[in-house]
Amino acid sequence: MRIGMIGAGQVAQAVARHAVAAGHQVILSNRRGPGSLTDLAHDLGPLASAASPAQAAEAGIVLLAVGWTAIPAAIAGTGVTDWADRIVIDATNQFAAPPPPVRIADTGDLTGSEYVASLLPRARVVKAFNTLYAAYIAADPRHQEGRQLLVLAGDDADAKHQVAELVDRFGFAPLDLGGLRDGGRLMQLGGPLSPLHALKQSEPASAPSRTRS
Repeated sequence: MRIGMIGAGQVAQAVARHAVAAGHQVILSNRRGPGSLTDLAHDLGPLASAASPAQAAEAGIVLLAVGWTAIPAAIAGTGVTDWADRIVIDATNQFAAPPPPVRIADTGDLTGSEYVASLLPRARVVKAFNTLYAAYIAADPRHQEGRQLLVLAGDDADAKHQVAELVDRFGFAPLDLGGLRDGGRLMQLGGPLSPLHALKQSEPASAPSRTRS
């Protein structure tokens, strides 16, 4: 699978490392151009390459991981006007300005991901990774006690299924919260699940049998 990265900050790099470790091709991009990403691509290995945002946006799955105020320019920078059939993982948060202090951008009646989806005509948007700090994404999601929970939301069932399968292979425990409206409200900045860092407990290797007396 080819995964394009729009943005190459800490979150994108963390996801990229999991992707290449799972055997996927990663296309890195940012607003500064491929030359600024050569060292990172080399560090990630032969499955990673540096490219333009337009080339990254050609991948079947695209991760959008840029600052909130940079989203419109980042999407416009891809040159894509019709995102049909593309899955876009929205890892953004509604910071009106870099914290501190935390200021949440006003999107009116829309959730953050509904707003992002409005800028991506016909894209299959899945909200994911935004509730976790980059350090928790980068770390091995498999722990002795269980796996790092990763919540997601989206309006396209097949897109959510594909993203859930992808992050499951990374080692995360995916949890579908529903659509971009209800699930998105829970996940977005200011919602009850932001930030959520929790483990899905492992099933015991064997459970004691019960007998009736």
